Parts: sequence; C-alpha cells; structure tokens
Amino acid sequence: MERPGLLETGRRITVTEGVLPSSYYYTIHPALAMSANVPFRDRLQSREGTVVDIVENERGFYVTAEFDEPDPNG
Repeated sequence: MERPGLLETGRRITVTEGVLPSSYYYTIHPALAMSANVPFRDRLQSREGTVVDIVENERGFYVTAEFDEPDPNG
C-alpha cells in the first residue's frame, strides 16, 4: 500500500491472484496493495479476508490480512 487511509483494520477485502513462473502474488481489489511473491505450496484457497494490521515504516505501508483457509490436514 502506498498511501494512508486506503484501508483500515477490520475491513473485509477481496484479493485477485496473479501467477508468475515460480510463485503467485495477490492484489487487494481494487489495486490497493500487493503481496510479496508467494511460493506455490502457500497458495491461498480463499479470496476474501479481513485486514488485521497496517504498519508504516520507512519503506512504506504493510497490510496484514487473515483468510479463512481450509485445514491442510483435513
């Protein structure tokens, strides 16, 4: 995220998934923030989540979101 005030904690979000040759990345719709590259083994199954934290540091804003993911162990 590049500017303050675009998101707030507790907000429900939707992400879109992008595919790279060796990983995925996610964008909070409508292009509010983008994830780092995510390895194939850590791919999200759900596309909706909740913002739980927003941190600003010298490099920018970092958004943490929680997603209701199915248990990989069944």
